[in-house]
Amino acid sequence: MQLTAEQRVQKAHVWLMNNPKYCLYSGIFMLGTTEVCDDVPTACTDGLNTFYGRAFVDSLHDRELRALILHENLHKALRHITLWCNLHDKNPKLANKACDYVINIMIYDSDPQGVDVKLPDGGCFDLQYRGLDAGTVFRMLEEEGGGEGKGEGEGGGGESLDDHDWDSAQEMSAEEQQATANRIDQALRQGAMLASKMKGNVPREITDALEPKVDWREALRDFITNTCKAHDDSTWARPSRRWIGQDVYMPSAISENVGRIVVAIDMSGSIGTKEIGQFLGEVKSICETVTPDGIDLLYWDTQVCRHETYTKEQLELLLTSTKPAGGGGTDPQCIADYIKDKKIEAECAVILTDGYVLNWGSGWTCPLLWGITTKNITSPHGISVHINN
Repeated sequence: MQLTAEQRVQKAHVWLMNNPKYCLYSGIFMLGTTEVCDDVPTACTDGLNTFYGRAFVDSLHDRELRALILHENLHKALRHITLWCNLHDKNPKLANKACDYVINIMIYDSDPQGVDVKLPDGGCFDLQYRGLDAGTVFRMLEEEGGGEGKGEGEGGGGESLDDHDWDSAQEMSAEEQQATANRIDQALRQGAMLASKMKGNVPREITDALEPKVDWREALRDFITNTCKAHDDSTWARPSRRWIGQDVYMPSAISENVGRIVVAIDMSGSIGTKEIGQFLGEVKSICETVTPDGIDLLYWDTQVCRHETYTKEQLELLLTSTKPAGGGGTDPQCIADYIKDKKIEAECAVILTDGYVLNWGSGWTCPLLWGITTKNITSPHGISVHINN
């Protein structure tokens, strides 16, 4: 009995999830919805949901269908549709092709002989772009004047294999984009553990995607400047470049005055004197840069052990007057409760921690930026940036 397009798509998913080379993407396959549609020419994704054209699926051999499914889900895994929306605004055709070149090389490298997975004919493929991200490929295509590529390797040149729903992706709020990015990150990390158990490999592109590329000091400055509303103007017309690598779109600041902020420093045993000193020094530098009205400095472990307040005029005394306190466990809920109980009106909160917490808290009343010293840990609330000491 001939399988329907829906059954073939489901069968291909199961095959990929059980294969050591592709089980890494098991969680990605399950994110969003997967539909077979009559009105989709080939396939399409908005960065979360995937759609496959019925006629196109019926025209593909099993190994080509597996490659198509990998193609759509690699767009999701690499966050192409949100990460590179600025390229789409500049040149939609080249943006589509740049993302496809990157992904198709990854698929080809996973099975060069095309035994189990083979790219459908006509897609963008050129080995000169191996190891590059979509932004770099886009610039190279611009310089080449149209993006045909040199065609090195099997199937060179070509057109975009699928459609990319950039408009739906851009309709997502910043909070929705960050929530989706967190889900993708978690799915890939879980997939990496599964791949390790099944003796599979994690491609360098995925490893790179899981490594934050934002300098935490610059991220702190950007976050405070772009989040605080007191005397600050900002524009979404020019997204902050420093956040692009972490798939976070923040408006660029026009002025630099901000309101009052909370800085909460984890005082559990794993945060040493050196780290505290470095962080306090950077906080002072940030305060001088963005001119806050003042800060509430909280030292915490399972409770807020010390609360120091500084006005704008007192910020220069912070390093010499502060007295860190604490040394117990690590429970950020105490910060949320303290801010609420003390009725602290903060524009935002910056929280430094090692990430080994009992829970990430709830009931937060202001935007959050977490500076986390452990690479593979992120908070489900606010924005997480990993600190390189």
